[in-house]
Amino acid sequence: MRAGADAVGVVLAESPRQVSIDEAVEALAEVPPPVARIGVFVDAPIDYVERAVAQIGLAAVQFHGSETPEICAAAPAPVTKAFRVGTEFDTEAMEPYREVVAAVLLDTYDSQSSGGTGKTFDWQRTTPGLPGWAPIFVAGGLNPINVGEAIRMLHPFAVDVSSGVEERPRQKDRFKVEAFVAAVREADGETGP
Repeated sequence: MRAGADAVGVVLAESPRQVSIDEAVEALAEVPPPVARIGVFVDAPIDYVERAVAQIGLAAVQFHGSETPEICAAAPAPVTKAFRVGTEFDTEAMEPYREVVAAVLLDTYDSQSSGGTGKTFDWQRTTPGLPGWAPIFVAGGLNPINVGEAIRMLHPFAVDVSSGVEERPRQKDRFKVEAFVAAVREADGETGP
């Protein structure tokens, strides 16, 4: 937060970074407005998502699983739907979500994981065909060294980082976070509003 991040996320799905709702409440207790609190879920029951939103005070949710447009529409907070980008990525897969999500997040495809792999996807190959109807967030292997390039190539609304600023899972490195945010601000200045 002191580094200037616009949002802070908690992973509420099976992952080395997973926290419980109670742990998330404690971890985010000192997050001041206007920093948004985001919850990350993978195919979670909607009642669990509702409970997390209410108890943690989430401003939005990220869905990283196989959530359908109907599930996204039923969410109790604005949804950012993640799409995993691999060699066969088809931007048409996003179209059914047009009316029910607040944003689209592009993450790296990995057959073993729903995210947090620390690997980038082919930004150049992905650029054509991105939808204009939703803000685009980019994740997947971002770190202080490469985030500027990702911003210059994809012009996303936002970038999302986890492993690229970690000391170890569930423990962020303050200096890496500060360097990441500084790199984002610098690239934003180069690409304009």
